[in-house]
Amino acid sequence: MLKEKDMQLSIYSELYYKIPKNHTLKLVREAVDFSYINKVLEKSYCKYYGRPAKEPEMMVKLLVLGYLYNLSDERVIEDASLNLAYMYFLDINPEDTLPHPSLLAKFRKHRLQDVSLDDIIALFVKQCVDKGIIKGSSVSIDTTHTEANTFKATPERVMKRLVSKMFKILKEEVEKIPSDINQEIPDYKEIEDPKVAKETMKAYVEETITTVTENVDVETTPKTKAVIENAKEILSDPKFLAQKGVRSIVDQEARVGHKSKTSNFFGYKTEFMITTEDRIITSVRVGNGAYVDGSFFDELLQLTIKSGISVEELYGDKAYFKKVILDKLKEIKAAAYIPVSEMAYRINEELFSYNKDADQWSCEQGNTTIKKYYKNTKKQTIVQILL
Repeated sequence: MLKEKDMQLSIYSELYYKIPKNHTLKLVREAVDFSYINKVLEKSYCKYYGRPAKEPEMMVKLLVLGYLYNLSDERVIEDASLNLAYMYFLDINPEDTLPHPSLLAKFRKHRLQDVSLDDIIALFVKQCVDKGIIKGSSVSIDTTHTEANTFKATPERVMKRLVSKMFKILKEEVEKIPSDINQEIPDYKEIEDPKVAKETMKAYVEETITTVTENVDVETTPKTKAVIENAKEILSDPKFLAQKGVRSIVDQEARVGHKSKTSNFFGYKTEFMITTEDRIITSVRVGNGAYVDGSFFDELLQLTIKSGISVEELYGDKAYFKKVILDKLKEIKAAAYIPVSEMAYRINEELFSYNKDADQWSCEQGNTTIKKYYKNTKKQTIVQILL
């Protein structure tokens, strides 16, 4: 149920006078109209029945704070509980309680199904541009790393958990598992050779899938069928056994990526465009840990332009020195302040991609370079890469 907004101020609201008049969030709150949010999302709430819900305007403002300052759901709630400028922007009293971080995820999933958050952010940024809060015509692009909220497992362990999950769900749906199905999972830890261990587990999973489909009518056991299809998809990925595919049953989208030549991480990469003067994020996209920087460049640029910012300069590191990016910037007559990459025009980027953090190239199968050397001649410098 969508309840009416309480406009009554408390005695503690006097603290808001301590916020500087030129603070960005104070200027935004006074200049930008967020009332359209309640009208846009009104149909996703029941007007008369159910438990009173948190106001959509405040929920979207929390998402905006996280979007603008690159904060997680937990961090934005924590900071908004302490930061007066955040409270003022949210239009709440200092003593008011904020929603649990999990509600932000539910809000995104259930309330924003028919409304794109990109559109809401674009309208917000456009109002800031029109009111002169966001100035300048230069933006920068970069990526950040986000760790997955689970651990990284070996392919053998992933396969063990897959069949364990299959047996558990099958037992729930048919009560008793047919005796023809072998439920004795091989102990891969006793196998010394990792390659043999992987092949043994893969053969067992494939055999289990076959016997389950032969002895059980999977059309009457939809949950078991879903697990089987999921297992087939994971095993069909040539990168899986090479430990470059799925590494967790809990979070199957997360991948291993590189922070540097000697350090890797398991999770996601967030790529964003941000104004260089006001440090306001104008567009953002999320990819897995193996994401190649610049893949979402065109989308990020279009969203930034859609928000009303006239892009005349773009700053980025050498990962963005790519022909498609440079051609796009030339098309919109924007200056590119990007370090030159000597390999940009010598590598087929449909087959190979560059990771600036690890300073390595990788092929479409996920294999990385093991050696790179330079050879100087009188006419040119030759860079050779070995995979």
